[in-house]
Amino acid sequence: MPHRKEASNRRPPQGDAPEPVAPADGAPTACGADLVERGIQQWKCERSDIDSSGKAVVGRLLRLEEVVLRTLNQVLEPFGMKYQEYAVLATLRVAGAPYRLSPSRLQSTLLFTSGGLSNLLKRLEKGGWIKRSIDPNDGRGVLVKLTAKGVRLADEAMPRHAAAELHLLRMFDASQRDVLAGLLSQMMTANAPETGPEPGDALRKPRD
Repeated sequence: MPHRKEASNRRPPQGDAPEPVAPADGAPTACGADLVERGIQQWKCERSDIDSSGKAVVGRLLRLEEVVLRTLNQVLEPFGMKYQEYAVLATLRVAGAPYRLSPSRLQSTLLFTSGGLSNLLKRLEKGGWIKRSIDPNDGRGVLVKLTAKGVRLADEAMPRHAAAELHLLRMFDASQRDVLAGLLSQMMTANAPETGPEPGDALRKPRD
């Protein structure tokens, strides 16, 4: 786990929007068709028998994932961490004092695999940002708690992270963000890991 960088004595501005990040290949641009739209047109030309309209949304979500993570990692880099580390610290911080949760609660909140979370917690503990201890109510369980150092780091990074999120949504006004959030929430709920998508014909295993 890299140590927090001390290249400058000036703390990152709290709450300021991050510097614009150049869009990754395929990210939507202000003018002209983006890469996803061009791909859809190619599908229509070569496989007009397939309804590829879902790519207009799913394709852009996949492309935007790269842009979002790159932007957030860039903003969090001065704090010596990437988004996954930040997500754990921020989740513990907003849980409220004593800033402590079980690994299973963290896993369900952050959607990490158990193995991935275990390795991540080891790195955070090595950095002195969290501490793991036996759950007093369950001798077989473990609790993950923010250290004082972890609380300070989370409090410093959270305004910058929130500003980066707004920067990524700068092309929308508040009402447009609400509409987009509602549509994405509807999509997430319908495709929640515990329920999964409706088993339509397209999702059934092809017969031999």
